[in-house]
Amino acid sequence: MVEISAAEALGLRLRAQHLDRPLGPEGLCEAAGSCGFQNTPPGAWELAALCRVEGLGVRELRAALEEEKTLLQAWSLRGAPYVFPTAEAGVFLSPLAALPGEEPWVYTQGITAALDCLGLGFYELLPAVMEAARLLERRSVLSKEELDRVLAEAAEPLIPSEKLPLWRGGTMYGDPEKQSVGGAVVSFMLRPCAFAGLVVFGRRQGASPEFVSPKLWLGRGLEAAPDAGAGLVRKFLRCYAPATERELAAWLGSSPAQARRLWRAVEPELVPVLCGGKKKYALACQLEEFRGSEPGTSLLLLGPHDPYLDARDRELIAPDVKIQRQLWRYVGNPGAVLRGGRAVGQWRQKTSRGAAELTVQLFEPLAEPELRRLKELAERLCSARGLGLRRLDITE
Repeated sequence: MVEISAAEALGLRLRAQHLDRPLGPEGLCEAAGSCGFQNTPPGAWELAALCRVEGLGVRELRAALEEEKTLLQAWSLRGAPYVFPTAEAGVFLSPLAALPGEEPWVYTQGITAALDCLGLGFYELLPAVMEAARLLERRSVLSKEELDRVLAEAAEPLIPSEKLPLWRGGTMYGDPEKQSVGGAVVSFMLRPCAFAGLVVFGRRQGASPEFVSPKLWLGRGLEAAPDAGAGLVRKFLRCYAPATERELAAWLGSSPAQARRLWRAVEPELVPVLCGGKKKYALACQLEEFRGSEPGTSLLLLGPHDPYLDARDRELIAPDVKIQRQLWRYVGNPGAVLRGGRAVGQWRQKTSRGAAELTVQLFEPLAEPELRRLKELAERLCSARGLGLRRLDITE
């Protein structure tokens, strides 16, 4: 069995995700298509893009998303908002839909209380919500709260009449004055609607996103992608190999059964390898790429939820468990400072009056040239976002 070192694994991941050598402006869709850009918190995708593509600022990124529409935003992996090439929407969406008999996704597990209240099953209600979502082919809806309400009302003709009082009753998840049980059901089921190509994000208006159908937003439906499931797993492996089926399930946010089905679509292309003493898998075509792919010692300043940090084997990036806990939190992840693909620090920022203040906490010392490089990276990132760097505090 071929053995892959941690350095080789990290080196190939940096290269596959265009972090070893930034692309030019024409490479934006290529960068976004590697494994998509998560957009939580809002704006996270812009940081990820700016780390991979030179010669663009936030204005050009938003134009690609909202004017040229070469990029598209929709709920995707793990049910999170993602930005990816419009031309590859079929790969980033349709494989995520669970087949009958597969367990629901992790983000739908909380729907149980609403289903129990109604006495109806998930797959009994999903067709009604999907049909209601077709309303978005005629009009857009501003804000997620309003989307839940509008689609819950649109679904009512398809809800058994004896269940309507419960459907309209106050939610058990939050403020019953602001959301109904039906609205809560819609909220959970919007992800499967997105996977079916029924809802995407439109233009952001202030703090609220607009929601619309692809037909209304693009003037056409989303194109089907042949072998979309296999295509998505290949993207995962190109960006995160060596990996396992279990790690794929965590990256997708799917049930083990669904991940197993998708994994089998590429099984003939896989070879077992040894990495960190564990048996994992890579695409056969990657074996030669691993050789000589060590990451060097270059510094990177990555934003929260950067795709590189979505690796499931976090011990490769941060061997110290205490550092893992600081970088990957339940809420409010910081950005990461990398050297040679490994985490050597974390950073946060505050923005006011067109300028940013960055606070960097190092996990290990940096040499003076590295500290100067860190400042250059911070200035470049701020400049591309139309911000000045008012202050940079670095502590160890």
